[in-house]
Amino acid sequence: MTSPTSPLRCAPLQPSAGIPGLMSNHNLFEPEETHHFRGGFSYAEDDTKQLPRSFLVVKLSPNIPENTLLWLVDKIRGERAEGGAELLVMKQPYNKKEGVVLHISASMIKFLLVAEEMDMMKQDIFSDMNELENFQSKDVHIDDLLTVTERQNIVKHELENIRASPKDTSIPGYPNIELYEGQSIIHVCLKANIVKQIYPLHDKESLKKLGASWYLSLLNKQPFDEIREYFGEAVSMYFSFLGYYTFALLLPMTLGFVQLLVSAETVPFFCVVNVIWATVFLELWKRKSNELAFKWGTIGMTSLDEPRPNFYGHMGKDHVTGRLQPQYPRYKTNVKMYLVSIPIVFLCMIGAFIMMLASFWIEDLIRNVDSEWTPTLLLVPSVLYTALVYIVNVYYRKLATWLTEWENHRTQSQFDRHRVTKLVLFEFVNNFMALFYIAFYIQDMEMLRSQVATMLIILQAINHVQEAIIPLIVKLSTTKMVQYNLLGSDKNKRRDSHQSICSSYEPLHEIAEIHKDDSRIQEAEEEGMMEDYEGTYDDYLEMFIQFGYVVLFSSVYPLAAFWAVFNNVLEIRADAFKLCVVYQRPMGKRVKDIGAWQRCFEILGALAIMTNCGLLCLSPQMKTYAPDYSTEKWFMLFVFLEHLLIGIRYLIHIAIADKPEWVRMELARKAHESRKALKSERAKKSRRTNFSRRFKTVHGPHRH
Repeated sequence: MTSPTSPLRCAPLQPSAGIPGLMSNHNLFEPEETHHFRGGFSYAEDDTKQLPRSFLVVKLSPNIPENTLLWLVDKIRGERAEGGAELLVMKQPYNKKEGVVLHISASMIKFLLVAEEMDMMKQDIFSDMNELENFQSKDVHIDDLLTVTERQNIVKHELENIRASPKDTSIPGYPNIELYEGQSIIHVCLKANIVKQIYPLHDKESLKKLGASWYLSLLNKQPFDEIREYFGEAVSMYFSFLGYYTFALLLPMTLGFVQLLVSAETVPFFCVVNVIWATVFLELWKRKSNELAFKWGTIGMTSLDEPRPNFYGHMGKDHVTGRLQPQYPRYKTNVKMYLVSIPIVFLCMIGAFIMMLASFWIEDLIRNVDSEWTPTLLLVPSVLYTALVYIVNVYYRKLATWLTEWENHRTQSQFDRHRVTKLVLFEFVNNFMALFYIAFYIQDMEMLRSQVATMLIILQAINHVQEAIIPLIVKLSTTKMVQYNLLGSDKNKRRDSHQSICSSYEPLHEIAEIHKDDSRIQEAEEEGMMEDYEGTYDDYLEMFIQFGYVVLFSSVYPLAAFWAVFNNVLEIRADAFKLCVVYQRPMGKRVKDIGAWQRCFEILGALAIMTNCGLLCLSPQMKTYAPDYSTEKWFMLFVFLEHLLIGIRYLIHIAIADKPEWVRMELARKAHESRKALKSERAKKSRRTNFSRRFKTVHGPHRH
């Protein structure tokens, strides 16, 4: 059981704030020296070179017009009342070839205010949700209250929520790019290539420590808390799932070895055990994810949370928060989803299925040709089908993303869930329909066993090479290129230092410039050329496909679970390595579970009942027990076993609660404390009101 988490609460900025909250401790933010405002950030008179830490790097197009540049920087620095983000802006030394590169930060007060708006949860000491001191132990300074990842998220949140006002009809310098009220300006600029990149910088020291206890340590437990602090909840949740799943695979792996050693006649037993194992594992993981979500303070996330940046609609007062936010009718999203998107997805699935059938039909035609070239020609349909699937997947992923964007889902979790559902349906056809065709149409168990072994061994090995080794080679080459470019750029600057000084163009004079020897400049260049980590979708997809092979067909190939465990031990280290070394630092994302993937895995668990019952009825071992059974009797046996396993699955689902008892108790306690605090505040307000009505001061009746 862990310490409870509570939301950060900030009282108003006035020193006489009624609630003894965060901002009433205003002396915590008072500097020792007088500070002035210049160039987008506060700096001390004694030390003008000490700039705030960079939390995001924003690379702009080299061809950006000056009026567009000034307008965009004003939006980033401007006051919130005027549509700005109130962030601190620094710039790198100008390079005409590279364009303007901005480094974005924020003041401590800004971080804390936005943390409250975002309902960030922190572990407290006494579970009093208003006192700042309750979020700090004696050894924790106010500057350490928020992690670097949380600060990066806050800066990103403020950037993405710079929205067009009614007077912003188009981007200055780009009259063809129209804006509508409430649209995210940063996302429009990214789409129009005005902003080339936005990314956070790695913390080399923290990354070195994390790597030593993670991918460089083979036998130690994964440091999930450190992963969460550095990469955010989404990445930590994925690695928690991967570790939990790998540990759970030890049971079917052991049973698979037993099946090989004992007898092939034990197939019926292992078919049943596979189905029960999959159900118990998924139910226990649901409990584990709720435990993690409570610990991380994300268990209360709902569909009414902060709207995502690309969510559009007319600006209006939110019924829940009272803040001005984009409003869009839910029924319009449902109409688009059910009448347009779903039919298109099913048409694509049918097309993928026809492609698979065509590959088998062409193979059959070639197999009937009596020629010495027949064995070689048999490879052609498979190679062509694999290449075609890869190309179609690329375009279908773009289509699925566009459709989900067009549906206009309110929150990021809703968007991710519907996008994942579209993609997984298509991937299911590409990865499993061929195996179903072999198992239940061709009914060739040897061929099925060979296909499953190939998928689990060869394709997973190829994935490791594609994910870690190739990107590492690319990264090493780009690092050398960046160092060479920086050296050449420095030489050119020295050579041209005495030429055309008067005609040199230096944009954003009022913005503070990072010193040319600052390590952040080289880091920004190197990491800007690193491959972008697009999220956990591909990682979960690998586990989804592998889980399908294990629960759907491992009764035919008992070593499936062993190869899955072997792959996952490598996968944990390979994925950790690519995140720490190969890819740009991803933006942290708050999640309360694995999202749509939980439902996807559960659907595979349900399908496992039908496939295992079907394989059981088709297995030669079963037919030796009842050689006289007619087709009708085998069908009745299939139906009986299927219903029996569905019943067992349902009982397991009821027996295992989604949340551990201690989590339910803590949630109930916090709900009670919230009601108690609200009741107390209302009582105080009522007493103040009644007192002011009954008594008069020497100056007459008290006025509020």
